[in-house]
Amino acid sequence: MDFGYSDEQRQLRKAVREFAEAEIKPHVMKWDESQDFPVDVFRALGKLGVLGAVFPEELGGAGYSYSEYAILVEELARVDPSIALSVAAHISLCTNHIFVAGSEEQRQRYIPRLASGEWIGSWALTEPESGSDAGGTHTKAVREGDTWLLNGSKTFTTNGQIADVCVVMAVTDRASSSHGISAFLLEKGTPGFRAGKKENKLGMRCSPTNEMILSDCRVPASQLCGNQGEGFVDALRILDGGRISIAALSVGLAQGAYEAALQYSKQRKQFGRFISEFQAIQHKLADMATEIDAARLLTQRAAWRKDNRLDVNKESSMAKLYSSEIAVRVCNEALQIHGGYGFIKDYPVEKFYRDVKLCTIGEGTSEIQKLVIARQILKSDPPHV
Repeated sequence: MDFGYSDEQRQLRKAVREFAEAEIKPHVMKWDESQDFPVDVFRALGKLGVLGAVFPEELGGAGYSYSEYAILVEELARVDPSIALSVAAHISLCTNHIFVAGSEEQRQRYIPRLASGEWIGSWALTEPESGSDAGGTHTKAVREGDTWLLNGSKTFTTNGQIADVCVVMAVTDRASSSHGISAFLLEKGTPGFRAGKKENKLGMRCSPTNEMILSDCRVPASQLCGNQGEGFVDALRILDGGRISIAALSVGLAQGAYEAALQYSKQRKQFGRFISEFQAIQHKLADMATEIDAARLLTQRAAWRKDNRLDVNKESSMAKLYSSEIAVRVCNEALQIHGGYGFIKDYPVEKFYRDVKLCTIGEGTSEIQKLVIARQILKSDPPHV
């Protein structure tokens, strides 16, 4: 059992951290307030190899493991969770769905462009009346000769308005329930397909979240991604990996908030002493550091299982559940340590506090994660490591 990182993994962490500190950190609050997504930074991440993280080199990817992917997402989230969120949706949802379920022609067409950052990807599953109950999808696709005609709408689509290609779920056979949902690849500019309302969010504000509108959107039959009727089944597999990325994002966000609180506690004086000398503050910092380490280990365990082609349904849900809930607690304590200064935008914990809540909601709420975990442990033999 190895709890250490390899030299290559440490170098990856260092490279992504240096990029985030130099190219992202100086602009975090400007992007947050303007809600403008920095496409140029996204392209630069492509050149760095980040956007092709877990995909093979022959498709333009970096060939990283999921353990390494978790490292890079963590390092981006440590500085700006908004950027990390858009990167995670691009890699683990859109590009990975094409890699896992797409045809060889689709892989060759889309993955090199997505891995390089030439194209930006999005993934549209959620609908206004279909969130955790994704099987209740209403967007429909009707086969007409060599084409599909799609009608409906999606909501909460990360990268929606900036994406060049979007994986969209639609019902192709209502009678087959979740086995009647298929995935389609829709490119920007396709007639009848457009981004709708951009959500004005509490946090993660520079990462665009959109409604997506499909109105008599006609695409060739070749744009079906995976087997007809298996889109939702494929989506569940994609979400297992996606939850690892949200767990890593939560860890990185918590790490950033913790570091800010630790630094502040060593600079802020009250009653003639640095507040880091007070036991109450020390206990908060100790709890934060311990919980972050535990969350990181759960995340890396899930990533290791993914790399070794083991089932990760339970483990990725555990990692996502614990890491996201811990991140909320850490950000709350970090703000508390800052006192009144934590409530103003001159200090980074204010933004971490706003950003963090999405981690307990996106890619399956904490309540859904508990259902997934319970389902797995109740159908299995007595728990074992």
